[in-house]
Amino acid sequence: MPSLVKFKYYSNSIEANRDKQILADHGLQSFIANEQTIQSDWLLSQALGGIQLQVFDHDREKAEEILKKFLEDEVHDLEVEHTIPTPEFDFTCPKCGSNHLYRDENPGGLFGISLLFLGLPLKSKSNLYHCYYCNNEFKL
Repeated sequence: MPSLVKFKYYSNSIEANRDKQILADHGLQSFIANEQTIQSDWLLSQALGGIQLQVFDHDREKAEEILKKFLEDEVHDLEVEHTIPTPEFDFTCPKCGSNHLYRDENPGGLFGISLLFLGLPLKSKSNLYHCYYCNNEFKL
């Protein structure tokens, strides 16, 4: 009869459940141990060794390969999103050169405060831009 082995350790349940779902998508059964205990008392995390993802011993190598491939593909996906085919603006980020940008629409300063007191739900365009790719903020 196959036995469960401790495969990977996590500090939060979000990453553990993500990896469990990735393995399930590839047909591997896995289990999460200590999740509920640590969520109810996070101080026990150190004593229990964190949240554990467990797989059957005969699936260990395949699980390592699947998660390794996922992490490699995740890095590649970030590189693909560096530019988008139909950008909203005709300029790029000065830090990384990406055209995947958005403009800050929150009114600030004295104008924003006066709008707050008047109760007017107006949005004014600012000249502060953010880059989705590198999180750079810049003004034009």
